[in-house]
Amino acid sequence: MSLSFNPETLPLPIGHFIGGKLIEAYDGLDMHRPSDGAAHAQCPVADTERVNHAVENAKAALKSSNWGGVRPRERTKSLQAWADLIEAEAGTLAKIEALSSTRPVGQLVAGDIAVTAEQIRFFAEFADKEGSNVVPTDDQTFGMTISEPYGVVGAITPWNFPISMAGWKLGPALAAGNAVVIKPSEMTPFSTVYMAQLAVRAGIPAGLINVVLGDGPTTGNALTGHADIARVSFTGSTRAGSAIMENIARTGVKPMTLELGGKSPQLVFADADLNKAAAAIASSVTFNAGQACVAGTRLIVEKSVADELIAAIIAQMQTARPGPTWDAATQYSPIISERQRSRIASIVEAAKAAGGECLTGGYAMEGAGYFYAPTLISGATQDNPAIIEEIFGPVLTVQTFEGEEEALALSAHPVYGLASGLFTSDLSRTLRFARALEAGTVWVNRYSRSRDHILPTGGYKRSGIGKDLGREAYETNRKSKSVLISL
Repeated sequence: MSLSFNPETLPLPIGHFIGGKLIEAYDGLDMHRPSDGAAHAQCPVADTERVNHAVENAKAALKSSNWGGVRPRERTKSLQAWADLIEAEAGTLAKIEALSSTRPVGQLVAGDIAVTAEQIRFFAEFADKEGSNVVPTDDQTFGMTISEPYGVVGAITPWNFPISMAGWKLGPALAAGNAVVIKPSEMTPFSTVYMAQLAVRAGIPAGLINVVLGDGPTTGNALTGHADIARVSFTGSTRAGSAIMENIARTGVKPMTLELGGKSPQLVFADADLNKAAAAIASSVTFNAGQACVAGTRLIVEKSVADELIAAIIAQMQTARPGPTWDAATQYSPIISERQRSRIASIVEAAKAAGGECLTGGYAMEGAGYFYAPTLISGATQDNPAIIEEIFGPVLTVQTFEGEEEALALSAHPVYGLASGLFTSDLSRTLRFARALEAGTVWVNRYSRSRDHILPTGGYKRSGIGKDLGREAYETNRKSKSVLISL
C-alpha cells in the first residue's frame, strides 16, 4: 500500500482526548498545511475548566486502576502492547502527522514512528527493573530508599517531531507509574490524539493519557500552573521554557525537565574523513529543513581543508528537492509556517548586512508551501546574527581555525549548549574535546542520535534542565523517600 495520500480527504481526530474519549471540538486556531499553505482545520483551545477536567480524569484513573501500585510487569505488558499497536497503525499515524507538520510521510513510518515504538518498549522494561534500595547503616538500624511515582505529570511537546516528542514524555512517565496530561503544539496536535486513542485500545487504562489541545498562553499556562500537576516536562524554545518556569514559580514549586534551544557547533579537523563529515553536516541542516533543536548549524573547520569540505557540503545541499509531506517520495521538508520562513529570511539578510556571504541558498523556494533553500553563510564573526540566533531552519554558517585553542573558543556560545559534533581521527583529541565542549551531547565522527535509547539527551546553559531518554528520564519521573528503622 502506498503511503502517499490525498490531503483533502484524510479524516482527523479533531478534539481533546479526556478520560478515554474524544471530545470533539472544531473551533479554535486556524491551521495551515506547510506543504501548500492551505487552511485545513482549526485547533481547539482548552481553557482552564477543560484542563481541570483532564487533570481530574487523570487523578481518578490513577486511583481506580492503581496504575502506580500494580505489579510493575503489568505496566510493562500494557506499554509493550501499545508500542505494537503504534507500529501496526504506522500508516494511519504517519498520514495524520504528515498532513499538518513538516515531516514527510515516508520518513515518519521508517523513522519517527518505528523509533517511538522502540522507545516506549525501552522505558516499559524499566518498570520492573528499577526501584527501591537498601542502604548501608549501622547494625542497630535498617535504612532504605523507596521510589514512588509523582502522580499526574504535565507534558508539553513541540511541533517539529510531534510523535517522537510525545513518546519521549509519555513512555517514561507511564512506565514509572504516573498519569499524564499532555498538550501538543497547536500546529501539529492530531497525531498525539491518535496515539492516545491507540493506548486505550492497547489496554492502558482510560484516563491515564489525556490530551488537551490549545496554545501556550491559555492551555499551557493552565496545565503547568495546575496545583495537581506534580511534575512538568517540556520540549521547545528557551523563551517558552523560561515562561514555564515563571508560571510554575507563581503557582508553586514542582520539578521539571526542560529540553530547550540550541546553536550547536560541528568541529572538523584536517585529519577527519572529509566525505563522512560533509555527509553528516549537510544532513544535519537539511533533515527536517534544519527544524531541530540539536541541528548542527555552526561549522568550524580547520583552515587547511575548509575549501574542500565546503565544496562537498554545498554539493550535497544542492541536491535537496522540496515536495509535499503527503508524497512518499519527498525527502526535503517545508518550514512550519510563513511566519517562521520570514523569520529565517530576515536573519539571513541581517547576517549578510553584518558581513556574511551566502555561498549557496539564501532565498525562499518558489512554488506552493513554505520552503526555504539550504543555505551556507561564510565570513560571519562571533557577533553575527547567524552565529548568535537559533534560526531553526536550513542555515549553516562556516568559520575556520588554525589550532585547537581557537577551535574551542569559536565553539563556545553565550546562551546555548545542547549538542556538538567533532570530526577527527585523533583519539586523544577526541577525549580532550569531549570534556571541553560545553554541550550536553558530543557526537564524534557523526551528527545524529542512534537507536541506543539508553543515551540521555539534554543541554547545558539555557539549553535546558534535566534529561530526556536514558535511565535518567525514567528516574526523573519517580520521587524518592528515605526510611530509617531502629531495630
